[in-house]
Amino acid sequence: MQSINQAAAAFLANKRVAVTGVSRTPKTHGSNNVYRRLRERGYQVFAVNPNTGQVEGDWCYPDLASIPGGVDAVVIGTRPQIAKDTMRECAELGIKHVWMHRGPGTGSVSPAATSYGRAHGITVIDGGCPLMFGPTADFGHKIMRLVYAGHVPKQV
Repeated sequence: MQSINQAAAAFLANKRVAVTGVSRTPKTHGSNNVYRRLRERGYQVFAVNPNTGQVEGDWCYPDLASIPGGVDAVVIGTRPQIAKDTMRECAELGIKHVWMHRGPGTGSVSPAATSYGRAHGITVIDGGCPLMFGPTADFGHKIMRLVYAGHVPKQV
Protein backbone atom coordinates (compact mmCIF):
# COMPACT_ATOMS: atom_id res chain seq x y z
CA MET A 1 0.00 0.00 0.00
CA GLN A 2 1.07 3.57 -0.60
CA SER A 3 -0.29 6.91 0.60
CA ILE A 4 -2.80 8.77 -1.53
CA ASN A 5 -0.19 11.50 -2.08
CA GLN A 6 2.33 8.97 -3.45
CA ALA A 7 -0.29 7.27 -5.63
CA ALA A 8 -1.58 10.61 -6.93
CA ALA A 9 1.95 11.77 -7.78
CA ALA A 10 2.65 8.50 -9.62
CA PHE A 11 -0.65 8.78 -11.51
CA LEU A 12 -0.07 12.41 -12.49
CA ALA A 13 3.49 11.63 -13.64
CA ASN A 14 1.89 9.88 -16.63
CA LYS A 15 1.38 12.30 -19.50
CA ARG A 16 -0.89 10.17 -21.75
CA VAL A 17 -4.19 9.89 -19.91
CA ALA A 18 -7.63 8.71 -21.02
CA VAL A 19 -10.78 10.02 -19.35
CA THR A 20 -13.86 7.84 -19.66
CA GLY A 21 -17.36 9.25 -19.42
CA VAL A 22 -16.55 12.58 -21.07
CA SER A 23 -19.90 13.93 -22.24
CA ARG A 24 -21.34 15.87 -25.15
CA THR A 25 -23.01 18.06 -22.48
CA PRO A 26 -19.88 19.26 -20.65
CA LYS A 27 -21.53 21.45 -18.03
CA THR A 28 -23.16 18.48 -16.35
CA HIS A 29 -20.24 16.07 -16.03
CA GLY A 30 -17.18 15.99 -13.77
CA SER A 31 -15.33 13.94 -16.39
CA ASN A 32 -15.33 16.96 -18.68
CA ASN A 33 -13.77 19.11 -15.95
CA VAL A 34 -11.01 16.54 -15.45
CA TYR A 35 -10.50 16.23 -19.21
CA ARG A 36 -10.21 20.01 -19.71
CA ARG A 37 -7.90 20.58 -16.73
CA LEU A 38 -5.51 17.82 -17.74
CA ARG A 39 -5.42 19.21 -21.27
CA GLU A 40 -4.80 22.75 -19.95
CA ARG A 41 -1.93 21.46 -17.79
CA GLY A 42 -0.14 19.95 -20.78
CA TYR A 43 -1.22 16.32 -20.60
CA GLN A 44 -1.97 14.37 -23.75
CA VAL A 45 -5.53 13.54 -22.83
CA PHE A 46 -8.00 11.32 -24.70
CA ALA A 47 -11.78 11.38 -24.32
CA VAL A 48 -13.56 8.01 -24.21
CA ASN A 49 -17.29 7.73 -24.84
CA PRO A 50 -18.77 5.05 -27.14
CA ASN A 51 -21.82 7.23 -27.86
CA THR A 52 -20.15 10.09 -29.70
CA GLY A 53 -17.21 10.84 -31.96
CA GLN A 54 -16.42 14.30 -30.60
CA VAL A 55 -16.45 16.09 -27.24
CA GLU A 56 -14.98 19.41 -26.16
CA GLY A 57 -14.05 19.99 -29.81
CA ASP A 58 -11.75 16.95 -29.79
CA TRP A 59 -11.92 13.46 -31.22
CA CYS A 60 -13.56 10.97 -28.87
CA TYR A 61 -12.75 7.25 -28.83
CA PRO A 62 -15.27 4.44 -28.29
CA ASP A 63 -12.93 2.50 -25.97
CA LEU A 64 -9.39 2.49 -24.63
CA ALA A 65 -8.12 0.04 -27.24
CA SER A 66 -9.01 2.52 -30.02
CA ILE A 67 -6.63 5.23 -28.79
CA PRO A 68 -3.61 5.36 -31.15
CA GLY A 69 -0.42 4.64 -29.22
CA GLY A 70 -2.37 3.73 -26.07
CA VAL A 71 -2.30 5.52 -22.73
CA ASP A 72 -0.41 5.19 -19.47
CA ALA A 73 -3.26 6.06 -17.10
CA VAL A 74 -7.06 6.21 -17.03
CA VAL A 75 -9.57 8.30 -15.11
CA ILE A 76 -12.85 6.41 -14.86
CA GLY A 77 -15.70 8.91 -14.85
CA THR A 78 -18.59 6.65 -15.77
CA ARG A 79 -21.29 5.04 -13.63
CA PRO A 80 -19.83 2.51 -11.16
CA GLN A 81 -21.68 -0.31 -12.95
CA ILE A 82 -19.40 0.21 -15.96
CA ALA A 83 -16.14 0.59 -13.99
CA LYS A 84 -15.30 -3.13 -13.81
CA ASP A 85 -15.52 -3.48 -17.59
CA THR A 86 -13.18 -0.51 -17.97
CA MET A 87 -10.83 -2.00 -15.38
CA ARG A 88 -10.78 -5.29 -17.34
CA GLU A 89 -9.85 -3.37 -20.48
CA CYS A 90 -7.07 -1.58 -18.57
CA ALA A 91 -5.68 -4.95 -17.42
CA GLU A 92 -5.84 -6.35 -20.96
CA LEU A 93 -3.99 -3.30 -22.32
CA GLY A 94 -1.35 -3.27 -19.57
CA ILE A 95 -2.43 0.09 -18.12
CA LYS A 96 -1.06 0.27 -14.57
CA HIS A 97 -2.64 3.47 -13.17
CA VAL A 98 -6.41 3.95 -12.79
CA TRP A 99 -8.31 6.60 -10.87
CA MET A 100 -12.04 6.09 -10.21
CA HIS A 101 -13.43 9.61 -9.81
CA ARG A 102 -15.57 10.41 -6.80
CA GLY A 103 -16.79 13.70 -5.41
CA PRO A 104 -20.12 13.83 -3.60
CA GLY A 105 -22.10 10.60 -3.87
CA THR A 106 -20.75 7.29 -5.13
CA GLY A 107 -19.18 8.74 -8.26
CA SER A 108 -17.49 6.06 -10.37
CA VAL A 109 -16.15 3.95 -7.51
CA SER A 110 -16.84 0.23 -7.74
CA PRO A 111 -15.47 -2.14 -5.07
CA ALA A 112 -15.53 -4.98 -7.64
CA ALA A 113 -13.48 -2.89 -10.09
CA THR A 114 -11.03 -1.94 -7.34
CA SER A 115 -10.51 -5.58 -6.35
CA TYR A 116 -10.15 -6.70 -9.96
CA GLY A 117 -7.63 -3.98 -10.78
CA ARG A 118 -5.47 -4.57 -7.74
CA ALA A 119 -5.52 -8.33 -8.34
CA HIS A 120 -4.14 -7.59 -11.82
CA GLY A 121 -1.29 -5.33 -10.69
CA ILE A 122 -3.00 -1.99 -11.31
CA THR A 123 -2.57 0.88 -8.88
CA VAL A 124 -6.19 1.86 -8.27
CA ILE A 125 -7.15 5.14 -6.63
CA ASP A 126 -10.75 4.52 -5.63
CA GLY A 127 -12.12 7.95 -4.84
CA GLY A 128 -11.39 11.62 -4.91
CA CYS A 129 -10.34 13.46 -8.04
CA PRO A 130 -7.00 14.00 -9.77
CA LEU A 131 -7.74 17.74 -9.74
CA MET A 132 -7.30 17.69 -5.94
CA PHE A 133 -3.58 16.91 -6.22
CA GLY A 134 -0.25 18.14 -7.56
CA PRO A 135 0.07 20.12 -10.76
CA THR A 136 -3.62 19.79 -11.65
CA ALA A 137 -4.99 21.16 -8.36
CA ASP A 138 -6.71 24.49 -7.95
CA PHE A 139 -7.91 26.20 -4.79
CA GLY A 140 -11.48 24.94 -5.17
CA HIS A 141 -10.42 21.32 -5.54
CA LYS A 142 -8.05 21.61 -2.60
CA ILE A 143 -11.00 22.74 -0.48
CA MET A 144 -13.11 19.87 -1.87
CA ARG A 145 -10.37 17.47 -0.82
CA LEU A 146 -10.91 18.64 2.76
CA VAL A 147 -14.72 18.75 2.57
CA TYR A 148 -15.00 15.31 0.94
CA ALA A 149 -12.15 13.74 2.92
CA GLY A 150 -14.29 10.65 3.51
CA HIS A 151 -14.45 10.11 -0.27
CA VAL A 152 -10.69 10.30 -0.76
CA PRO A 153 -8.76 7.15 0.22
CA LYS A 154 -5.85 7.58 2.62
CA GLN A 155 -3.98 4.58 1.20
CA VAL A 156 -4.24 2.70 -2.08
